[in-house]
Amino acid sequence: MITITNLKKQFGENTAVDIDHFTINDGDILGLVGNNGAGKTTLFRLMLDLLKADNGQVGYTFTAPAGNGDASLPTATELINPAESEEWKQHTGAYIDEGFLIDFLTPEEYFYFIGKVNGLTNEEVDNRLSLFEHFMNGEVLGQKKLIRNLSAGNKQKVGIISTLLNRPQLIILDEPFNFLDPTSQNVLKHLLADYHRETRATILISSHNLAHTVDISSRIALLEHGVIIRDLPNEAGSAEKELEEYFNS
Repeated sequence: MITITNLKKQFGENTAVDIDHFTINDGDILGLVGNNGAGKTTLFRLMLDLLKADNGQVGYTFTAPAGNGDASLPTATELINPAESEEWKQHTGAYIDEGFLIDFLTPEEYFYFIGKVNGLTNEEVDNRLSLFEHFMNGEVLGQKKLIRNLSAGNKQKVGIISTLLNRPQLIILDEPFNFLDPTSQNVLKHLLADYHRETRATILISSHNLAHTVDISSRIALLEHGVIIRDLPNEAGSAEKELEEYFNS
């Protein structure tokens, strides 16, 4: 579970994030939507301790899914403040932009590096990469290219795959559908849905693409000037009409 309390971030006179209280439950697929400047990316950066909040905090409580036998996870009573502990990182995967990548490596080298950091052998990494073959579409591995020389879409794929490689409990993706062609966008939706079904991970996605967000999210938070103005359940796409009315007004 993620608990956001009195979280505020300003840049000069501009308030980027101002959230009194917001809870994200275990297993939520939360779509974060809003116009440019609404504060989506800033909120994610605060959650990942990439920005220092002016006030308030984000707290994580990680619990092992039933039957997975992972004794390393904290109990439900242990609230982790990301600004004070590194423990949350081993259970979290995130991709905000290509600044997260090590672009002087090839994709293979980068995936093996991510694997090594997370205690995976190269063979284990290869086995996990096989799950993403359809998503990579033969354009990522075996190209003898550095990441910096890949297209924007293929850089995006490298970032998303590296996020999922360690099978984290919490996934944070900022505009994951950007730069992807329509086929890859559709494949990504299915990848995330399948991952969630298998792991019950909590997945947070910000996106300008309302159709994809509604398709995949169980819940949608609407940001305006850094404030969450609506928290919408999205069973069977029930939030779509209200979102369309808001963005068309």
